[in-house]
Amino acid sequence: MAQPDGVNRADQIIVAVDGSPASENAVRWAANTALKRGTQLRLAASYTMPQFLYAEGMVPPKELFDDLERETVEKIDRARDIALEVAPDIEIGHVIAEGSPIDMLLELSKGAAMIVMGSRGLGGLSGMVLGSVSGAVVSHASCPVVVIREDSNVTDENKYGPVVVGVDGSEVSRRATEVAFEEADARGAELVAVHTWVDTQVQGPGAGFAVSDDYWEAVQREKSDKLDTYLSTLKTRYPNVPLRKIIARDRPVRALTEAAEGAQLLVTGSHGRGGFKGMLLGSTSRALLQSAPCPMMVVRPQD
Repeated sequence: MAQPDGVNRADQIIVAVDGSPASENAVRWAANTALKRGTQLRLAASYTMPQFLYAEGMVPPKELFDDLERETVEKIDRARDIALEVAPDIEIGHVIAEGSPIDMLLELSKGAAMIVMGSRGLGGLSGMVLGSVSGAVVSHASCPVVVIREDSNVTDENKYGPVVVGVDGSEVSRRATEVAFEEADARGAELVAVHTWVDTQVQGPGAGFAVSDDYWEAVQREKSDKLDTYLSTLKTRYPNVPLRKIIARDRPVRALTEAAEGAQLLVTGSHGRGGFKGMLLGSTSRALLQSAPCPMMVVRPQD
């Protein structure tokens, strides 16, 4: 794995490059994030020999590998130009690997602040939302992973929007909320904390009786008080971050998708309780990765 910049800093932002429009959107988003964080952007690309170019058991000629590497370097150069259009003064490094993009990105995630990926790609990085590359990277990366669909790029309308985070009270949700505060602070953005409680087994005061509006209001107040307590320490740590709460009696996918309209980033934990149960492998995460109207960051539990 070539590492011409020789840098291994835990605050660098890694962006997967494959030459696709989604990848170019990811590069723009990552460059803007590197600018706001004052950190290095690192472009990462890989190449493998397509099996249809040679028969099984044959060793491809070196010229084919040279051509693939040259094409990959051209993609890196194009990505660098795009990044510099967004943020002319940021430091940019790159890495090119021969082999699996999954192995490359997982290895790089060990020394990174985040991995940024486009949701549709070409070649080795295709099928990013539900395919093997994205599934493996989102599931196993050592740092948060940001997935950017082709239709969820940062625009003039949302580039100053809030950061939205899903909160469910679990340990990984707390980590995701910490990351969301960090992102909102770095971006000078409002943080919107969303908690849903439709999956909580709320029972009325008597079986067979209709639940009154007063009862639902009491549950809503209880949820709000718990969320205040949950967020209080982080709010003290990040006093300059404007905080808005949404307590929604709704399904998490719908509530978070609605809250993320006009947002510049949606942050979720990879595993949780209640509404976020089975976040990575279940329908909730897949639906959010496909329906979120803005870039989405998935935060895994810390090992």
